[in-house]
Amino acid sequence: MLLDKTSLQITEENIKALKKLFPEVESEGKIDFEKLKAILGEEVAPVKERYEFTWHGKKHSLKLSQTPSTGTLRPDRASSKNWDKTENVYIEGDNLEVLKLLQKSYFGKVKMIFIDPPYNTGKDFVYKDNFRDNIRNYKEITEQAAKANPETSGRYHTEWLNMIYPRVKLARNLLTEDGVIFISIDDNELANMIKVCNEIFGEDNFIGNLIIQTATDNNATQINIEHEYMLCFAKSRLAQHNWTSKSEAAQLIMEKYEELKARYTQNTGKIQNQLRSWIRANQELLPKVTHYDNVDKKGVFHDGDIANTKYSGYVYDVIHPVTKKPCKVPEKGFRFPKETMDKLIAAGDIMFGKDETTLIKPKKRIENAKDILRSIIYEDGRASTKTFESLLGRGVFQNPKSDTILARLINFVTDEDSIVLDFFSGSATTAHAVMKLNATDGGSRKFILVQLPEMTDERSEAFKAGYKTICEIGKERILRAGNKIIEDTVTTQLDIGFKVFKLDSSNVKTWDPVRGNLEQTLFDLQDNIKSDRSKEDLLYEILLKIGIPLTAEIEQIHSKAGTIFKVSAGSVLVCLDKEIDMPTVDILIKHKSETLPTKVIFKETGFLSDSVKTNAIQSLKKNGIVDVRSV
Repeated sequence: MLLDKTSLQITEENIKALKKLFPEVESEGKIDFEKLKAILGEEVAPVKERYEFTWHGKKHSLKLSQTPSTGTLRPDRASSKNWDKTENVYIEGDNLEVLKLLQKSYFGKVKMIFIDPPYNTGKDFVYKDNFRDNIRNYKEITEQAAKANPETSGRYHTEWLNMIYPRVKLARNLLTEDGVIFISIDDNELANMIKVCNEIFGEDNFIGNLIIQTATDNNATQINIEHEYMLCFAKSRLAQHNWTSKSEAAQLIMEKYEELKARYTQNTGKIQNQLRSWIRANQELLPKVTHYDNVDKKGVFHDGDIANTKYSGYVYDVIHPVTKKPCKVPEKGFRFPKETMDKLIAAGDIMFGKDETTLIKPKKRIENAKDILRSIIYEDGRASTKTFESLLGRGVFQNPKSDTILARLINFVTDEDSIVLDFFSGSATTAHAVMKLNATDGGSRKFILVQLPEMTDERSEAFKAGYKTICEIGKERILRAGNKIIEDTVTTQLDIGFKVFKLDSSNVKTWDPVRGNLEQTLFDLQDNIKSDRSKEDLLYEILLKIGIPLTAEIEQIHSKAGTIFKVSAGSVLVCLDKEIDMPTVDILIKHKSETLPTKVIFKETGFLSDSVKTNAIQSLKKNGIVDVRSV
């Protein structure tokens, strides 16, 4: 069976899902929409006078998202770091084509997406897609200087919408069921961005709009604009858990407590007084946790409320440890049953007054302090610029995003081994944030970054510093940030590597007969792989087409005929040599997966003879390998 060389066709997958949900709507292999309307009944919107968000080119934009890519991602070991071990990915290419190519391998696997698309300020580069040949169009664009989308253009908003819509639509497919997307945006396209997301994700899956308060614009003529926005939508709001994270401010108090404890040993009174003085002097660093200012032998706490919220609490005696008399009972009763109270007392987590006339209070330990994600986040934009400049120097990149804010968002939303995607990656802040958070909490999150290799202006500081494209800036930032994090945290387990891939045309020749020379065309196609492509190029194209992640474990097994690629513990075996014989087939059988069905992929013209090919397929089938394909 020949391997399909196009990316996942989303429309076909959606039609299959529709047929599965409503089998009765299928008629002669097509969808009968009249039957579908009858089944859905009142849920179908009336044709007349309905709200609709549209613009010139929307249908074309939708078609762009549905058209499969015929491109591929070629590995670039030379630009990568820790190729054989890393699980991070950096991709140079048009993000529309890249998102199409990632559909099979990462469908439903990304926990969080962050993007910082062009704000459409009139100075931004807005990429214009080409429906007929976007790979060729991409190559032409990247060989030119970037062109802005000026406000004087009559299609100012239209061109931006045609750019963003298919990309966000494709991105949604990659999210896990509980995945979310954060989109950084400003007033220029906020209204349109909300409408786009409402249509793609559904209004019910709107999580919120964060206000990122930045430095003041001192040159404003009417209103000082001090903020940007960060929209958040979920693939499914119902699948979301409560977003909390350990309080970073509480961690500062705990560190100070440990310092004082080492100095004053068991003198809790002295430690408490010193800690309270320190908290008063550092209130700006300790939002929402300054009330954690009590100390006992177990550590730092604040006193909570023991009373029930309604007049139906528990009533029982709690004996004061000194007076041996029952303590005062709250008017609404205790919040906990007696069994829970006894455990808290035994653990030293109840605070008693001088005598029984004072209400007892529970001790809320600082270790349990949680942060919640608030809708307004203050971040001085100069801080993120300073962080970037400390790594790559001044003027190399304008207005980089805050790695601190991104790390905080990732902390709230993801699990310790989640995948984070950024397909407008710019200066690679997302990679920096992922590595930074992993270093803090011991996580193993992975990043996938996608960036158009947009040329830098020859007059810019970036160009003068040797960075010819935005991608060169991003990759260098990841390298330096990773090394700095390792240096600061003294850890050796952190994954600071990344595999680089570059968007290109398929490694497989297409049927494109030369006019007047059909014989030459047929001769060229006897070997259907392009002559300038390597086995590794073809291997990764195959993996994308069959849905294997770009960071899958690959082992090379050498045989007389050449090299066998053993992927994911033998679930995929690939042999791309030209003289495959039966001993090579025996090696393939030996290395098949012990737990999963194995796919075997050969080069179509790779066998010594047709009889060897026939015998090879039969031998594989006898040994339980029935999924055999060729390229």
